[in-house]
Amino acid sequence: MKKIPFFLNKRFKSKKEALTQKIIYVYCPVECAFNIGEVIDDYGFDIIVNDYDILDFSKKIICHYKSGDLGEKERDFLVKATECGAWVEPLVSYLDDRLKYTEVRLLHSSYFLHQKAFSILSQKRTQITKRFTDIVSSILILIVTLPISLLTALFIKLESPGPIFFKQKRTGQYNVEFCVYKFRSMRNDAEKNGAQWASKNDARVTKVGNFIRKTRIDEIPQLINVLKGEMSIVGPRPEREVFIADLEKEISYYRFRHAVKPGVTGLAQVRYPYGASVEDAVWKHKYDIYYIKHHSSMLDLKILLLTVKTVIFGMGR
Repeated sequence: MKKIPFFLNKRFKSKKEALTQKIIYVYCPVECAFNIGEVIDDYGFDIIVNDYDILDFSKKIICHYKSGDLGEKERDFLVKATECGAWVEPLVSYLDDRLKYTEVRLLHSSYFLHQKAFSILSQKRTQITKRFTDIVSSILILIVTLPISLLTALFIKLESPGPIFFKQKRTGQYNVEFCVYKFRSMRNDAEKNGAQWASKNDARVTKVGNFIRKTRIDEIPQLINVLKGEMSIVGPRPEREVFIADLEKEISYYRFRHAVKPGVTGLAQVRYPYGASVEDAVWKHKYDIYYIKHHSSMLDLKILLLTVKTVIFGMGR
């Protein structure tokens, strides 16, 4: 067995000193060690990579990465660690629990091939419950917000020429495009020069549009998309294909977000501030992947409550 302990936190002057701290022991193919070190260093976690000399496994946190590429003896070592009381799990899953989002720089194909680990993808009961909740919630919200919708339509019409509703093609579940509905918040000629990222203080946004965007009133018509089965109340935000084509070149597994229906609101929207750059898209992807992996009715409820808080305090986008 190869014995190549690799100490990534330079604070430790010796292995003995390291063992007195709260350490994450990571086991991975040699060629992955440097990349893992760079990623983990961003969070300040204390880790040791590929130390096969451990004898006492009690109260140890042991993570593996691309374990299928390890040799038989290395995998046997991980099995022995489990038998001896160590907590052993995939590194990405461990970081999920610590960070509450997925570190997408460490994603690899094996992460997605255990479909049963994604209840929202594999369990019909979960899908039926979510669809039922979507339909009932959409009908109730449309009824409750009808007066607001009528006033919004009136103010949009009074402020600027053009349609009340804004329709645009977005990419949905299984990469199928659909037409998303929103209250128009920009000038009618907003994209005369072609598709553009929306920005925080976008000059194309009208006065009424600025208000309805902050309060997310402009999203109400998307409930029609929910009733049609094209969207869900909670999920990754739907993006335009013209931007997706560019983003997937920069962000690994970006299209996996389309394994589920896009949402009117989502974990990325309530956890990450507004942004319109590739870096912002990376961060939103971290939350989207986490949501798909860890979906539950309780998580949906939490996101909805945080969305209400966002609307009340005017922190939309």
